[in-house]
Amino acid sequence: MKKILATFLCLTFLAGMLFAGEQAANNPTGKKSITVEIYDRGNPGGSKPEANYWTDFIKKGMMDTYGIEVTFKPVPRWTEVEVLNNLLAAGEAPDICVTYSKPTIDTYAQMGGVLDMAPLLKEHKAELPNLWKLLGDQNIYWDKDPKTGKVYNIEAILVNNMRNSVFVREDWLKKLNIKEPKNLKEFEAMLVAFKNNASTLLGKDADKMIPFSVGVDLGWRADPLHTSFVTDSISDKELWIRGFDDRRLTWPGVKEGYRVINKWYNDGLIWKDFPLYPFGDKTEDNLMKAGYVGAFLGNWDYPYRDGDNGIHANLKKMSSPDAAYIAVECFPNNAGKYRKYLSPPVDRKVFFPATNKDPLSSLYYLEWMATLENRRYLQIGDQGVHHEVMADGAIKAKTVTGEKIMNSPSNIDYTILLNGLDLGDQDLNIKSLALAFSGVEKRYLEQSYKIMKHDARISPNYNVGIIKAEEGMEAALKEKRNTFLVQAVVAPVADFDKIYDSGMADYLQSGGQAIIDERTNLYKEFFGN
Repeated sequence: MKKILATFLCLTFLAGMLFAGEQAANNPTGKKSITVEIYDRGNPGGSKPEANYWTDFIKKGMMDTYGIEVTFKPVPRWTEVEVLNNLLAAGEAPDICVTYSKPTIDTYAQMGGVLDMAPLLKEHKAELPNLWKLLGDQNIYWDKDPKTGKVYNIEAILVNNMRNSVFVREDWLKKLNIKEPKNLKEFEAMLVAFKNNASTLLGKDADKMIPFSVGVDLGWRADPLHTSFVTDSISDKELWIRGFDDRRLTWPGVKEGYRVINKWYNDGLIWKDFPLYPFGDKTEDNLMKAGYVGAFLGNWDYPYRDGDNGIHANLKKMSSPDAAYIAVECFPNNAGKYRKYLSPPVDRKVFFPATNKDPLSSLYYLEWMATLENRRYLQIGDQGVHHEVMADGAIKAKTVTGEKIMNSPSNIDYTILLNGLDLGDQDLNIKSLALAFSGVEKRYLEQSYKIMKHDARISPNYNVGIIKAEEGMEAALKEKRNTFLVQAVVAPVADFDKIYDSGMADYLQSGGQAIIDERTNLYKEFFGN
């Protein structure tokens, strides 16, 4: 299967490259211009991601500073890997590409479809002082091939290193006189209490009660639960070897987390219709806003995002002024630790496809984006419109609608070198973070932030160069993983093992085991035993 996929990708890619070359030869512009990828989140009430107030600001800045014309090319956020693969294969990818998928970059790099940035970065280092100041050697050379010295991508900075929190309805806990759950047993008892007291909590809407909600991306959403079944003594080596799937599917122990979710589903504690709604669908958010959902797992700040359009604000409007989600810590591991496996300080990968005819202009774009004045404005906007300045200098966000709306928190989709609020001063960052969510009491952010940092574990970077077994496999393995996890969760309890084990065997046979084996051998080659 892997050989067939690789051959197809190669042939499609070569045809696309030839077509792109013909276009470049037949349509010379004679001016400096670049295209830049931008995520399209499909936000209700949002602006067009490729043409809005912020893109106008960037375009004007690039033209004034470098005389370079910028065009943005939208890519759907929730299918970005698949769409980017298609663009690369067709030779139609933007000059500056952004992705979370390292295997996608490596696949096309091996076919000559990605530029080696190493000589460009070295030759023009003096012209890129802000880029180097922001990212440093660590993030610029994070993925440098240890044998060839080639750099096919640079790594953005993950400023606020977070993952997922467990959120529960604070007002429901108070109404039922339940303490915040501290372990799995207490969390389950809370869900049962929500279900059994639906009439008390929802009145005439009792039949709409959803004690616990999940989505089809179970590997991401359920992370705090299933990783609590990973033994605390697991080595960094084992985490890395089995860490190619960022949903931690092959980590030993996570199956038991899905077994718990399967039980809850069969007990009527989980949103029964979740398999019907694909990635990026807003139905679940709307159920939370309406006040029907008692608990869920999601990004540490998820319910507090989007100001007046977000879950927090609408829950209060549609339910009651006291209604709110609060983060809790309730899934200890075998050592009694509330372990969070956080990523290294890297985020999205920025790279230039081989169809990029002006890589220097693309580097200048990154330099402009790394400049503090520019990225700071993109993150916080105008005083009095997007934010207020507190007495201690902290930045407090304001709700904005209309043309100046931000489609992503702190405009992270534009600040492609940064994920998280960074105002150029660490103390100011910390003071401002809890105020970065308009209309949300800072105690909610502070509690979720504190939980994220408690018992956190970050594994080191093991750079072994390109892992060939991963090339062209990410999309296929992702689809297999998501499909069988949902099937296992909604199956009768008696069928869980059969469906889960069969799906895992297929996943491993289809390429997962080959990746584990190659990673094992490469680790030994570079780092010994």
